Amino acid sequence: MAGNGLPNLGRVTLTDLIPSEGLPSDSYKLAVSTLSQSLAQHSAAIIQLPARDGALLRSCLESVRCYFHQKPSYPSADIIDTNDPSQWCKTSGYYANPQLWQETYDFRPGLTPPEPNNEMEFPPAGLVDIFSLLGKAARDVLDAISFYLNLRSSPFTEILDNVPLRNREISSSVLSVCCHARPSFQGAQHHNMTTQEDGQLVMFSDHEHPVDKSLLCVVKSDKAGLQVRDFHGHWVLVDGDLGPQEAIVYTGLALYQATAGYINPALHRIEISNLQGNMFGRCSLAFKLMPKSMTSLNCSEMRAAGHGVEAQFQLPVPVDDFMQRSHPADQLFNRHNFPTFNFPTSHEAGPWVDEMLVQDL
Repeated sequence: MAGNGLPNLGRVTLTDLIPSEGLPSDSYKLAVSTLSQSLAQHSAAIIQLPARDGALLRSCLESVRCYFHQKPSYPSADIIDTNDPSQWCKTSGYYANPQLWQETYDFRPGLTPPEPNNEMEFPPAGLVDIFSLLGKAARDVLDAISFYLNLRSSPFTEILDNVPLRNREISSSVLSVCCHARPSFQGAQHHNMTTQEDGQLVMFSDHEHPVDKSLLCVVKSDKAGLQVRDFHGHWVLVDGDLGPQEAIVYTGLALYQATAGYINPALHRIEISNLQGNMFGRCSLAFKLMPKSMTSLNCSEMRAAGHGVEAQFQLPVPVDDFMQRSHPADQLFNRHNFPTFNFPTSHEAGPWVDEMLVQDL
């Protein structure tokens, strides 16, 4: 079942999620609770970046459209995505997936992308700045989730990349610049992963359940079309009413594992039926906050905070093994009971915020 939108998707201002020394402010606690309730119910939320960042996002998306528009219609064999799980932290540069009618440019600091056919490659403009902007936002969101779960400050530092990267280090996190359904890309004649559901043409069917293996993903697109599956099993459009400085954040499998199943991963798909007559397709910027390959995902922080950890999460899991392993979505979900709250419009939060956070936990 598909929906037209999600009016109660949590919307938080990123600056309200930035912690400060001392006791947490009411605005911080309210923002954390709004974010966490939205993730608990919908596995996604809207974050509002500073207004000045809207221009940067818009200019980068314009550059992305031009970049993909000048790409050839028929991808050569050496740039076809092979979906090799062992390459999860090594992708860089341009590659295409005709079956999904999708093209991607991965920007990964520390790794020089290959130049196809020995031709000089000019990537989209602004990727360095966007990587920094969305990467910082993802870490702020992760810290807010940690506060909500009553974990110590920055509990995931050991599995995240250094900031900044040290000499010869390669980023595990990646900025994936994507283009779906470009008409001139001949994947349109070959793709077989689309399906017609409720009058909508979407990537993947209800039986595919694409899930990111990241900790968090922050996405900004030039056109609406991102759908996530909510708490009730309904597919809902989450980016249909975004301002220029707003983006979607959703949760991934690595966070699900690291939090012993308390934070569920988002099932998502792309609707492309509204792209008819569009010459550029649908372009997006997706920052994926990834754990480092040589670390392990364990739930020691959850145990230390007093959370129950079920048997399937007791043993540490090497990140590299986790990323290469298949994770059937129907075996993942372990929904905990999160109460539902209606948040007041006033920012005068008061003591009820503390009571709400205690009830949540």
